[in-house]
Amino acid sequence: MLEVVKNESKNKEEALNKCLEQLNVNSNEVYSYIEEGEAGLFGKKKYAAYVVTKYDVKEYVKDFLNNLANNMNTSFNVEVNEKDGVISAIIVADDSGVMIGKEGKTLNAIQTILRQSLRKYGNFDIKVNLDISGYKAKREKNIEREVKKIAKEVLKTKIEAKLDPMNSYERRIVHTIIAEYDGLATQSEGEAPNRYVVIKIKED
Repeated sequence: MLEVVKNESKNKEEALNKCLEQLNVNSNEVYSYIEEGEAGLFGKKKYAAYVVTKYDVKEYVKDFLNNLANNMNTSFNVEVNEKDGVISAIIVADDSGVMIGKEGKTLNAIQTILRQSLRKYGNFDIKVNLDISGYKAKREKNIEREVKKIAKEVLKTKIEAKLDPMNSYERRIVHTIIAEYDGLATQSEGEAPNRYVVIKIKED
């Protein structure tokens, strides 16, 4: 369970500061969001601030993954860190293949369930990145190598290239890589789970 602190006030800053004082933390140690209430009898609005500490979120993620390991009758070591608002969970498991799944589908499903679990606590902008035994890091390098090779071919032949279907995370990697090429553009097409990226010559 995450402890979400809520406080109301006539202005946003005061509502947020009440929460920070209650938790005895600084603003860079929390996730927060503000909701604007309807005007009262005298036309004055109230603002509600919702706050949860980054430490509590990290512990929640760690507990979530440990419970998952118990349910899957497996064991692993998990390290959870936070940087620039992104929660990174690195799992090292002996039987990592089971948790990664074919083409990383099980890994992506676990990450999706974890994100959904966090959303039930409110509209916090909590980004979670889950990796198992370095799978994503290796996958990113492979994608980068392949995309750069395809980019050179598209620039040479002027013929667009359609990549294999990818999840949203992998498509973002492709878009980011191609953004570094002045003469190329990318476009996502198709419907999930068969959505893919097209690399093509940028139109003038």
